Amino acid sequence: MSDRLTDYRRADAPLPECNRLWPLYGAGFENLGHSGQPIEVPMPRYGPDELLVRHDACGLCFSDIKVIRAGQEHPRIYRDMAAAPVVLGHEVSLTAVGVGENLRHHYQVGDRFIMQADIYVDGVSYAYGYEIQGGLSQYNVLDQRVLNGDHGNYLIPIRPTTGYAEAALTEPWACVEASYNVVYRTRWQDGGVVWIVGDGRGVRLGVAEGWRPGKVVLDVTSDEFAARVLSWAASAGIEAVRGDDEASYDDIVVLGADVELADRAFSRLSGGGMLNLVAAPPLERPVQVDIGRLHYDHLTVIGTAGPDLSAAYRPIRSQLRPGGRLWVLGAAGPMGHMHIQRALEIPDGPGKIVATNLQRPRIDEVELKFASLAQDRGIELVCLTQTALGQAAFVARLQQETGDRGFDDIVVLAPSVTAIEGAMVHLGDEGVMNIFAGLPRGTLAALDLNAVVRRGVRFTGSSGSSIEDLCRMRDLTENHTLSPNRSVAAIAGLEGAADGLRAVAEGRFPGKVVVFPNIRPLPLTSLSELEDRLPSVYERLKDGREWTVEAEDEFLGLMVG
Repeated sequence: MSDRLTDYRRADAPLPECNRLWPLYGAGFENLGHSGQPIEVPMPRYGPDELLVRHDACGLCFSDIKVIRAGQEHPRIYRDMAAAPVVLGHEVSLTAVGVGENLRHHYQVGDRFIMQADIYVDGVSYAYGYEIQGGLSQYNVLDQRVLNGDHGNYLIPIRPTTGYAEAALTEPWACVEASYNVVYRTRWQDGGVVWIVGDGRGVRLGVAEGWRPGKVVLDVTSDEFAARVLSWAASAGIEAVRGDDEASYDDIVVLGADVELADRAFSRLSGGGMLNLVAAPPLERPVQVDIGRLHYDHLTVIGTAGPDLSAAYRPIRSQLRPGGRLWVLGAAGPMGHMHIQRALEIPDGPGKIVATNLQRPRIDEVELKFASLAQDRGIELVCLTQTALGQAAFVARLQQETGDRGFDDIVVLAPSVTAIEGAMVHLGDEGVMNIFAGLPRGTLAALDLNAVVRRGVRFTGSSGSSIEDLCRMRDLTENHTLSPNRSVAAIAGLEGAADGLRAVAEGRFPGKVVVFPNIRPLPLTSLSELEDRLPSVYERLKDGREWTVEAEDEFLGLMVG
């Protein structure tokens, strides 16, 4: 290890007088920086209850591009950006370089951290890289919003030996990991509001008689069923009324195969709500489902063809089926690579992975990157493109790969209603579709929910990650179960950040761009370009393709100072 790297890790050297950063003054790349370059500002001062941190590495994300495109119309930005510009960068690894006197019993110079970027104070979002200055800066002051917010401390400690890039990339990886660890309710919301609507003839509550919502709203045609529910509610001390008297509901139970009613009901769900379709006859047509809300608002669609409405509330699997058949749709982008890598690296992964993308060159990169790992893990990896096969042959090949049994799991990364609607028909019995692509709220998809009611198909969806998700991903990284370093496709110094952001917007790389804000100038550089630009770093890549902690040590030893 070079002396310069040792000194950098100790983080106790005298600090510079200036702090370099990339300000975003409004929508558009033309508003990024000054004359296309980062600016210098005075080094920030920190108070007795604050930390001064150094940004060691910052991953670039398509969420950053959304801010660049929307400017202060972005829902997480609520200030005049021209007067108070945004500094992007929420995928960060940090080192404490200054500790306020009131914090010295908890922190010391050289402590290393990652950041849960979704920071809330009194219910107001102060997300890192949005309202709080982000990682496209060399240094920043962390105040009590970060250290003592609504969810506690948003700083998460990491080991001194953890790589800077892999630490920064635990944030996007935590979003992937979170989508497989969603916990869904198996009963009505305790203290919540339930709307039971539809026919009701022959339906029974089953074990729901033991559940305790705060209120039940009955909007059913069967007086006999209504009388039974009202009697149960009275004996349980639960408020129950006839009619539809609430704007939204925690749980909605639709009795009977009324498709128009199912269409309307989904839009009435509160965040975290569940729609239960209790339908003996099949639904006559697909139901219009708000895919955006399913993803962002943690909504759930369940169902049962039997008369016991409680039977639909069985546990929903969000982990991949061990030994099962997985289809990753839209596999060629950075997040698609992460889902494939996770499926290959986790214990008890699938037996087969079918990775698809519209265009051939990018799916070839998937095969090149993961074929060896798949072979080592004994998992069959099949890479296909629709344009190469044609639509009919593509569908036939998917059926062939599952033996006409359908997929146990489908992960949809393509932000396309057509892709989601087309993929659903390929789900097998008890199959789970992870709708990872973040389509906007209000985006409707026509889904055949007979598969939910009659074959046990389920949808999962999540957005972002929690402190707990990030801690879990940190642990998976530090115990070498999952390797975020495999996601690195290109690196840059702070000066190369603008080009890196353009590369993300253009989909130039199949993996992640990582900026190191505190190194000497380095333009955006793919890992393959290191062979000529920094050969000693290239020699320490794994198989000449994968970023490693050893390559990073060599890189920083050459570039810091």
